[in-house]
Amino acid sequence: MDFYEVIRTRRSIRSYRSEPVPEEVLNRVLEAARIAPSGDNRQPWRFIVVKDEGLKRRLVPACGNQSFIAEAPVVVVACGRNIDYDRGRYMGGFSMLVDVSIAFTHLVLAARAEGLGTCWIGDFSNEEVKRVLGVPEGANVVAVTPLGYPKDEGFAGPGPRKSLKEIVSVDKF
Repeated sequence: MDFYEVIRTRRSIRSYRSEPVPEEVLNRVLEAARIAPSGDNRQPWRFIVVKDEGLKRRLVPACGNQSFIAEAPVVVVACGRNIDYDRGRYMGGFSMLVDVSIAFTHLVLAARAEGLGTCWIGDFSNEEVKRVLGVPEGANVVAVTPLGYPKDEGFAGPGPRKSLKEIVSVDKF
């Protein structure tokens, strides 16, 4: 699939078939996240692949009661180690959020290229997800996504977006 088609047709999927994701497909998606760039090559990420049905169900209340999360055959939880790096000289300990988000974007786009659906979940309780999955101190949850083959929803172009003129400036803000 053409890269720009992947970008154009990536969308949030909230209904999944129970069909398992083949290990070789899952590994290609995870590899895309692994090779993502990070500041000073710190790679502060850790991806938890959740397949256990009980754990997936326990993540639902920790993720705003979005029940479709447990419907997918896989849930991927992206975590980041807190790093001592002050990106932009103002982000402090939040610098790892940028790096983990870059890697997670690689994962989401690779999933689309494989015909898999994802939904970047931002509504979650960091402390509750950490408790459910045993994430240690010094690390935090950055994002969660179900991962699987779409059930009823197909892939389509993006919804309404601002024009380039509204979001791009040349030379100055």
